[in-house]
Amino acid sequence: MSDPVIVTAAITGAIHTPTMSDALPVTPEQIVDAAVGAAEAGAAIVHLHARNPETGAPDQSAEAFEPILGGIKARSNVVINITTGGAPTMTVAERVRPAQHWQPELASLNMGSMNFGLFGMLGRFPELKHQWEEDYLGNRDIIFRNTFEDIGFVLDTLRTSGTRFEFECYDTAHLYNLAYFRDTGAVKGPLLIQTVFGLLGGIGAHPDDVAHMKRTADRLFGDDYVWSVLGAGRHQMPLAAMSAAQGGNVRVGLEDSLWLEKGVMAPSSAAQVAKIGYDAMLRGKLVAITEFQLAATLNWVIPFLPRRMVLEMVEKMQTKAGS
Repeated sequence: MSDPVIVTAAITGAIHTPTMSDALPVTPEQIVDAAVGAAEAGAAIVHLHARNPETGAPDQSAEAFEPILGGIKARSNVVINITTGGAPTMTVAERVRPAQHWQPELASLNMGSMNFGLFGMLGRFPELKHQWEEDYLGNRDIIFRNTFEDIGFVLDTLRTSGTRFEFECYDTAHLYNLAYFRDTGAVKGPLLIQTVFGLLGGIGAHPDDVAHMKRTADRLFGDDYVWSVLGAGRHQMPLAAMSAAQGGNVRVGLEDSLWLEKGVMAPSSAAQVAKIGYDAMLRGKLVAITEFQLAATLNWVIPFLPRRMVLEMVEKMQTKAGS
C-alpha cells in the first residue's frame, strides 16, 4: 500500500489581502477557526502566518502568534508549521522571531532569493480597503531575500529548538541550494521539500515544470526526502491532484489560492482540504487523517458535489469497507 497523502493547509499567508476575499482569515479568532476547520477536514499540518486584526497587514511579531497557537492547541492536535518567510518585505531577523520564540514542530524555510511579483493582482481589485494593500501589491521592486547568509541564520537560530523544516523551493536552483546545505551537514534528511509553482518570479506551473522539479529532487536527494506540491492561484487544485496521483503530498489553503474551482471562490481552507482529499480518495489514495476527520471531510465536501459524485464516493467507501 502506498503512503498516505499528507495535506498541509496554509491558512492566511501574506500574499492575498482582505479586499480580495471575505473568507480570508485576519483576526486571531478567524485564523484559529480556519486552522481547526482545515484539520477537521483532513489537513495533517497547518502552515501559519499572523496578521494585524484591524488592517489585515502581515504581522510577524511573536506576540501576534500567541492567541493563534494557544487557540489551535486547545482544540486540535494538528501539526503546527510557523512561517519564517513572513512577508517578502521583512528582514530575516523579523521573519524568524515567531518560530524562535514558540519552537513549533515545523517551520518553513525559503531556499533562495527571487523576484516577487504581486502587482498582477492589483488590476483585479480597483477599490482596496486599505492603503497598505495598494502599496504592497503595486510594488514592482520586491526581492524576496533568502541569501546563503539568511538561510544559515535561520538554521542556526532554530538549531537547538527541535523544530524541523519545510523547505520551500520556488525553482530548481533552490533545490541545489538545499543540496549544498545537506552536503555541508547543516541539514539532515529526511527532508520535507515543498515545491512551489506559479508565482511570478519563480518557476511556472506547467506539468513539465513539475516533472522537472521532481526529477531534479530525485537526482539530488534520492529517497531521503518527502515531496509536496504547492500550486498558486488557479493552479492549486490541478497540481495538487497531479502530485497526489504520483504519490506526492500537497499543500492547499487560502494563502496560496482563493479559489475552490474555476469560477467558484473558496469559502475556507477547509473546503479546499476536503476537495483535494476527496480527489485523492477517488484515485485510490489514502489521506493521512483519522476516522473523525474523514467524517468531517464528508460534511465539508458534500455541499460542493453533484449527487452522482456523492453516490459514487459512498459506493467506493462501502466497497473498501467490505473488502
